[in-house]
Amino acid sequence: MGRTLGSLASGNESVVSVMILGIETAVEHVGVALGDHSRIHGTVAIASDRRHAESLTPMIQFVMQQVGIEMADLSAIAVDVGPGLFTGMRVGIASAHTMAWALDLPVVPVCSLDALAMNADWSDIPVAAALDARRGEIYWALYRMRGPGAEPQRLTEPVVTSPEDLAIHLADRAEEVQCVGSGFTRFHELFSENPWAQVNDASRAYPSAEKVVTLASHLLARDATITAEHVGAMYLRAPDAEINWNIREASR
Repeated sequence: MGRTLGSLASGNESVVSVMILGIETAVEHVGVALGDHSRIHGTVAIASDRRHAESLTPMIQFVMQQVGIEMADLSAIAVDVGPGLFTGMRVGIASAHTMAWALDLPVVPVCSLDALAMNADWSDIPVAAALDARRGEIYWALYRMRGPGAEPQRLTEPVVTSPEDLAIHLADRAEEVQCVGSGFTRFHELFSENPWAQVNDASRAYPSAEKVVTLASHLLARDATITAEHVGAMYLRAPDAEINWNIREASR
């Protein structure tokens, strides 16, 4: 396993600081971040126009150089495993798998909706995190925030439904809810009609590599890691290529 980078004192305890490489490719933006349990040391993000594969490796190299560390300094690889763009997820997961296998590092799989929920303001108000799933659907889950920078608590498991189904669910709850993610900005008119929904602006529409690292630091602390060969995507529906194939077959 990659070596750790020093330690921090916390009361009478010594807290080992680990360097985590975070990869975000499950959405339209590609992001890379380096950080530990205390802060983010470096990050870069671009709107990739779906050129995730071409963008990711140079971005990893750039952040590593900016922070001034080597691959051998890493302690874990964190990657957004979805739900999200099928091709994007595969790019990030393949890179995480290759690096973790070559460096003998653990992988920390991060759910995109968990990371997205961390874009919300911290308060007692529940959070709905939703991503545009295309084909008139959204991925979503509900959360309770535990504090600034803390791991959000899931109130529901991630699902894929129509935006109308989520709108009905929120209306039936009849309580205020913070709404973050591209699922809400994409269908803003629908959710703006709900008096309980506080829809955040488009700047919080996607999970970031920084949030992937922050969330991974919590997961790593409780040893919620997997080995390289077990990392896989969180699919909530069949890939678009498979859907298109089935449609063509059914039309014959």
